[in-house]
Amino acid sequence: MGLRHDVLYTENNQLVLLHSGAEFFPALIQAIDAARHEIYLETYIFSEDLTATLVHDALSRAAQRGVDVHVIVDWLGTGNGRAASLAQSFALTGVKFREFNPWFRRGVARTHRKLFTADQRIAIIGGININHDLFAEGQNKRILAFPRWDFATTVTGPLVADIHNLMVTQWERLGVLEWRKRLAILIQTRPGTAHPHQPIVAGLALRDNLFYRRTIQKAYLHALGNARQQVLIATPYFAPGRKFRNALINAAQRGVKVTLLVGCGDFQLQDAVTHSYYPKLLAKGVRVVEYRKSQLHAKVAVIDGNWATIGSSNCDGLSLFVNQEANLLIKDRNFSTTLYNAIWEGIRDGVAIDLADYKNISWRRKFWYGCAFFIYSSLIRLISIDEFM
Repeated sequence: MGLRHDVLYTENNQLVLLHSGAEFFPALIQAIDAARHEIYLETYIFSEDLTATLVHDALSRAAQRGVDVHVIVDWLGTGNGRAASLAQSFALTGVKFREFNPWFRRGVARTHRKLFTADQRIAIIGGININHDLFAEGQNKRILAFPRWDFATTVTGPLVADIHNLMVTQWERLGVLEWRKRLAILIQTRPGTAHPHQPIVAGLALRDNLFYRRTIQKAYLHALGNARQQVLIATPYFAPGRKFRNALINAAQRGVKVTLLVGCGDFQLQDAVTHSYYPKLLAKGVRVVEYRKSQLHAKVAVIDGNWATIGSSNCDGLSLFVNQEANLLIKDRNFSTTLYNAIWEGIRDGVAIDLADYKNISWRRKFWYGCAFFIYSSLIRLISIDEFM
């Protein structure tokens, strides 16, 4: 049951890449204001700042003109106090509101997805939370010198129905259901069968602890295993399991140009784990670049110029083995080229890591990196169903 990893691809979708909040939030608010019947929004963080207020007010306006508006936030990501405040303010305007897994009542998994649909006509999927671009996420709540670097994409076409059904199912699961209805929902949402002989544009790859436990990782591993020319991956947190790391190394060893763009400065433990991988990755031919201009929050990749992914899943243990995630898999050269160029802008703004910098590091740093890896990997194995190693 949990080992299925099918992705149902659909053709004839239209995708528009949105770069950071400057493009994402106007598109989101425009879609909310244009909605006439139904809205679903799911996010990990719904912050309390000017940008979040604009989205909050747009959702409230929609509800007040008769649109059926549903909002889901993660209880941990948004925070207990903020979630309670949203529940009160949305209740006044008619927005329906639910929290995902408050007080860890349903285990440790979080919803890390960032999804939106309106009128089953348009969807938006990516990595952008509902928060201001200039306020850093993570432990370091600093004001950023430049806007957070992130992506999302609008979707129109047949794939919108899949995203909409996913969000309706999530909403129903978070309500009070008798067991027969809950079982029917689980059966209903099993993945479909791909159609490899038809022109493929995009498919929805999910991760949860039921039917989609390994879908996103397997999509990455398959694409990396078939890479022949170039791999670009951007991720804020890099701490995947051994299979993922070996797939990058194997691609580089057979002559593929592999570039990994990673974030840094958000979590000290996460940075130390990532640094523990650098010597082997660099020695095996993987190019590593750290993005230090601002906060990197994008979860995107382009392989061989004709395969791309964009969504909420980081390349780390929490996203690949624990949390609920949603990524778009795209087989379209034009979109991949647009995303490829955007990632290269980030690489040009980054700092390339030199293997020589890690050959003679102090024993204290080596010890810290080793301890960080041990702590992190032990934690992931403890709380996940899959094996991190």
